[in-house]
Amino acid sequence: MLRITCPYCGIRDEDEFRFGGEVREPRPGLEVGDTAWADYLFNRNNIKGLQRERWCHADGCGQWFELNRNTLTHEFDPVHSNGIPRPEFKG
Repeated sequence: MLRITCPYCGIRDEDEFRFGGEVREPRPGLEVGDTAWADYLFNRNNIKGLQRERWCHADGCGQWFELNRNTLTHEFDPVHSNGIPRPEFKG
């Protein structure tokens, strides 16, 4: 079982968390076409290595935060919570 550090509650088991997906570029505006909009909605990078992700501590404090996770080793880099500057992304 993975152990994830919540920036609000500390280290907890992974079954307390919900995966929110990879952090991506901002949502496109209305001026983009159908192809670009479908690409934003349905396609993910699914990279091998370090990826920035969103997680929610659903069975704990209920807060959303970001972290960097190595998709090969499942090691986590420092977490980011709202109001705290993001850690530098090395991916």
